[in-house]
Amino acid sequence: MRASILLASVFGAAVFAAPAYPDLNEAAALPGGLDTVSEYFNMLATKVQQTRSMAVAPVCDLSKASLPVAPSPLPAPGAGLTLKHVAIGRGTQNYTCDLSNATAIPVANGAVATLFNASCIASTYPDLANALPKVALQFNLTASESSQKLAPSDLAISGKHFFTNLTTPFFNLDSSRSLKLGEVPCAKLAATPAPADAAKGQQGEAAVAWLKLVAREGATGGLQEVYRVETAGGSPPATCKGLQASFTVQYAAQYWFYAK
Repeated sequence: MRASILLASVFGAAVFAAPAYPDLNEAAALPGGLDTVSEYFNMLATKVQQTRSMAVAPVCDLSKASLPVAPSPLPAPGAGLTLKHVAIGRGTQNYTCDLSNATAIPVANGAVATLFNASCIASTYPDLANALPKVALQFNLTASESSQKLAPSDLAISGKHFFTNLTTPFFNLDSSRSLKLGEVPCAKLAATPAPADAAKGQQGEAAVAWLKLVAREGATGGLQEVYRVETAGGSPPATCKGLQASFTVQYAAQYWFYAK
């Protein structure tokens, strides 16, 4: 894939904006939010300039992608597994509260996210891929599932993420017409705190932990392991004071899928 096409997949939506394209949330309590967006586009402009002088265009090769490593690293991918897909997830972490106890701690109640195909960006322009969760969180979610976009990119939807029960995160990578990479119900194997400088959410929420998940029975497409890394936002308040019985917190993250 030529560099111009790769960059168009990141930048195209800014040029060919659809009516349902996400709005920049200028009112979010996210310090430096506009600076974050500006820095991203400056980085993108630099990439465009660099590709003009390249003798050979970069190739979309997942073997060149490097899984981000947390300060306290997660376990490495299993022996014999290869990277099959990288996605940016954009959605909500969901929580419940005991309204009879204002000091109760919010309880995790799964998550819902749309997955966007970032495989070529992660393998060719990892700095852009690593910036996308933070930048995407500056924009509001679109309401219509059929017209969702990952602002400020134009990455194609590659799947859906949700929970089938409280302990089973599920990833459907068969929902895309072109990819059909499989489905994988998961169990959490390991967690590690997000880096101290990880991006906060629209209301200043801390980034959720980085995770390593392993496949449960029923996985297809050879999918075996999933990593959630480069998280932005998603954490709940410390207590349930002033909250509703159920609420959501917006987040974004990278998801790395390994298969045998």
